[in-house]
Amino acid sequence: MKKDPDPFDNPHTQHLHLYLYLIPVLGFFPAIWTLSRRQGSREQLAASRLAVTLALVWLSTYILLETGVKSSETLTLPLLIISSVLTSSYFVVSIGLMIRLWKRQPLWLPWFSRMGDRLP
Repeated sequence: MKKDPDPFDNPHTQHLHLYLYLIPVLGFFPAIWTLSRRQGSREQLAASRLAVTLALVWLSTYILLETGVKSSETLTLPLLIISSVLTSSYFVVSIGLMIRLWKRQPLWLPWFSRMGDRLP
């Protein structure tokens, strides 16, 4: 008896999953789900690692800067500016990665990709 093909094994659908992982903030959750199950293609796992790394670096830096804003009176404005630049950069990098994905180029960022390779 033949097994019905999985509709999610379609290459176009798998390519859409990569876009889903790269959505800033929200893409973290499906990416972490893919990594925790350890299922998916090599591309999906690599994109998931990169998305999780970017999100965790952004979140930890954002929390540190916000803690600095709450505890400092004189550095409030500079820390808020740095925080907004960091958040804007995270969104721009994510959109840039989506553009690279659209052009069928490899998803690779110099420091983040090497750090993401250490994730399971």
